[in-house]
Amino acid sequence: MTDGFHVLVDALKLNGINTIYGVAGIPITDLLRLAQAEGIRYIGFRHEQNAGNAAAIAGFLTQKPGLCMTVSGPGFLNGLVALANATTNCFPMILMSGSSDRAIIDLQQGDYEELDQLAAARPFAKAAYRINRPQDIGIGLARAIHAAVSGRPGGVYLDITAETLGAVLDTDTAAKSLFRPVDPAPRQMPESIAVRRASELLRGAQRPLILLGKGAAYAQCDAEIRALVENTGIPFLPMSMAKGLLPDNHQLSAAAARSYVLGNADVVMLVGARLNWLLSHGKQPLWSESTQYIQLDIDPHEIDSNRPIAAPLVGDIRSSVEALLQELPRGSVHVSPTWIQAIAERKAKNMEKMAQRLSANPSPMNFSSALGAVRKVVSDWPDAYVVNEGANALDFTRNIVDMSLPRHRLDSGTWGIMGIGMGYAIAAAVETGKPVVAIEGDSAFGFSGMEVETICRYQLPVAIVILNNSGIYRGDTGDGPPSPTGFVRDARYDKMMEAFGGRGYHATTPQELEEALAQAMKSGRPTLINAVIDPTAGTESGHIQALNPKSALQK
Repeated sequence: MTDGFHVLVDALKLNGINTIYGVAGIPITDLLRLAQAEGIRYIGFRHEQNAGNAAAIAGFLTQKPGLCMTVSGPGFLNGLVALANATTNCFPMILMSGSSDRAIIDLQQGDYEELDQLAAARPFAKAAYRINRPQDIGIGLARAIHAAVSGRPGGVYLDITAETLGAVLDTDTAAKSLFRPVDPAPRQMPESIAVRRASELLRGAQRPLILLGKGAAYAQCDAEIRALVENTGIPFLPMSMAKGLLPDNHQLSAAAARSYVLGNADVVMLVGARLNWLLSHGKQPLWSESTQYIQLDIDPHEIDSNRPIAAPLVGDIRSSVEALLQELPRGSVHVSPTWIQAIAERKAKNMEKMAQRLSANPSPMNFSSALGAVRKVVSDWPDAYVVNEGANALDFTRNIVDMSLPRHRLDSGTWGIMGIGMGYAIAAAVETGKPVVAIEGDSAFGFSGMEVETICRYQLPVAIVILNNSGIYRGDTGDGPPSPTGFVRDARYDKMMEAFGGRGYHATTPQELEEALAQAMKSGRPTLINAVIDPTAGTESGHIQALNPKSALQK
């Protein structure tokens, strides 16, 4: 005989799920102990949202669903934010939560942490299922895996009742119920007529642009995407988490001329990117009304979501890019030399301005001078993963710190959510074994800062840089009660890391910051650098001030 605990662990192992992120408690504590004893790696967090974020980014990095396991009720609700974020960002993830007795829940009789978790999860997940019998564990996990990784990936909720975990069944029945799905994320080939239509549009363009989104990074067809760019000679613009698909210093990169190319391109090919708020919905004044679009996306519902798409290419990114390479041999696209020259001139001008900002040495530091120091160290460690969140901290880092490898920049993504920092950093270190630099605004760090204990407990090679300007967007500079955005002045975040056995640094100059980060990378030890910057540095809401309405009286 066996029971639901053992069946579930066997199912996870059979499906290659070798890591669980979570928080222990009723009714999953024994399950986590058993999983660990059976060779599954368990990474225990201090808060379920951070564990869920770790599972989500693990899915992005590996193309396999990351697994977060939580307790019932409030623990499940904490994980639900991460599940919604995974669904919005198209990260394959499974949130698995223990739940209370269905008979009591359905009659609302007040069970321990009573909540209809399946109903609560459905609006925020790509799919949601409940397992009520141990013999259904195999099929339930298979359905969750299929849903998480097929088509447009996303978050899946899998509810497993305490009764199911404790139920007994014979070993033969259990063994026969388990299987591994065959090809859960099958390739989806684009129509040949769609490929020809897109190719003809590119061949007729004078000022084409390839815009790479994180869907292109997730596809892991890096060589094919590079070949498409270089064979056609079309300038490319990477969205934030697509940085590194081609190095930021590539001659065809238009990142330093972003506004110009978006406003002047006549044909834009979207590769795994959506015309959502991050791209001003494809509308004026950022975009030209006459721009024509090619869109490579696996979801046909995304086509024409904001602007008419002249050449939709529906299929998985790898298949679509490979098809375009067949239709567009080297030299078949004739990009206007005037377009290339205009981009180069604007890049040179903007990069000169950037160099001047980075070479300045104000006291106290500002975002540019501090990140100039970080930039130098990261360039010496190209295989390091950069996790980044905040408002100004996010915007400045995206523009200043270059990436040279794909999927090495991980940030708040489509939903613009705060609190992903420590979860993403932990998962990046766990899944890859590589060093991680987490560049955090002091406000952003506060959402997940207690996970420094988790980093120290597992001795992960994570170096956290907190750009500390004593507030949300900026700190208070006068006397009086704290403003809505002000924090404690001169806070020593570095002492938090020291409290758990890590290394803490207090940096007030670019030189101190550079030296501390270089030492952290060499040591591979958990490290936190409290980089003190000017409390007046930064603007409200960073680069998206237009989304933060002002009172009519203030105007």
